[in-house]
Amino acid sequence: MTWGPSFMYYHCPKCGKKFKYALDLMTEFGLDFGKCPDCGVPGVYEKDGARTKDDYLYDEVE
Repeated sequence: MTWGPSFMYYHCPKCGKKFKYALDLMTEFGLDFGKCPDCGVPGVYEKDGARTKDDYLYDEVE
């Protein structure tokens, strides 16, 4: 059985946007991993793991 992708969930301290990054893309994003896709500001870490009940509130950064 698989749990699916694992994510790191963040919110932006500047604009308030909620977003998530898939952990398997960490090397692809490099130093930009965890930054707000709108502002470019480092996000505030909230949680990580498989999809959560409030997953729909977070935009996935691809």
